[in-house]
Amino acid sequence: MIPSVNLADFLSGDPEKKRKFVDALGKAYSEIGFVAVKGHLLEDDVSQKLYWQCQEFFALTDAQKQAYEIPGLAGQRGYTSFGKEHAKGRNEGDLKEFWHFGQQVKGDDPIKSEYPENVLVNELPEFNEFGLKAYKQLEETGKYMLRAIALFLGLEETYFDEKIHHGNSILRPIHYPPITSEPKSAVRAAEHEDINLITLLMGASAEGLQVLTKQNEWVGITALPDQLVVNVGDMLQRLTNNVLKSTTHRVVNPPKEKWNTSRYSIPFFLHPRSEMRLDCLPECISEENPIEYSPISAGDYLIERLKEIGLK
Repeated sequence: MIPSVNLADFLSGDPEKKRKFVDALGKAYSEIGFVAVKGHLLEDDVSQKLYWQCQEFFALTDAQKQAYEIPGLAGQRGYTSFGKEHAKGRNEGDLKEFWHFGQQVKGDDPIKSEYPENVLVNELPEFNEFGLKAYKQLEETGKYMLRAIALFLGLEETYFDEKIHHGNSILRPIHYPPITSEPKSAVRAAEHEDINLITLLMGASAEGLQVLTKQNEWVGITALPDQLVVNVGDMLQRLTNNVLKSTTHRVVNPPKEKWNTSRYSIPFFLHPRSEMRLDCLPECISEENPIEYSPISAGDYLIERLKEIGLK
């Protein structure tokens, strides 16, 4: 079991409950990098409707879906077809197809020019509606998770706020189709670490997610229906000079008797603005923990990593 925390404690206005939340979160992220979160801001109704709409979208014909696979976008928005993405260091494509919803920039923030417009599915207006609603609610939840992380690191509570305002975050509905023949070596998603600051995962429709513990053992993770699983990504690990751990995880193929089942999963990858610096924080550098990473911006780091996984 991964540690569980309740975000309502952090938001309660009670200093003691808030402190305990920050301590529990920091401990979990220092040790395993994953935590289950209750009391988050994603509404049940939005979550359920988005799952239904995902099933409707991925059930469209290949021709219908491929109409939303936009050349030249490196998969940043819209549809990415089966087997295109692979884990870093692998050539075999993961057994999945997916969709990307991205940031909607309000007002005259010049960062708007960096982002492609969201692609909207004509056949399923509610897919667009509930995708964008879930995006905003998960982004807001992530903001408070990062506030707690900032306090744990000894930073000012709102340290991350302006760095993630109109950040390059992505909501990714994923479909792992039924397995029709003996897989060669590909699993549904090979072992990897996430690129971003933190990932917020809505409960998946089937088991299969596993994390690698410090003891080098793979452990299965299942989120309860009312929980999000929230993990540290490589950007946050880099920023904190390995004080917070970006844990290796994977999605394994189901047992043979369940090969005929689909798996749906909807992670929200919380990214900062491209200009955010990922240079190791002075608070996280010491004699015992010397500096591990060279300075880089979030935008340059993202481009480097997208090339490694075959999306750019």
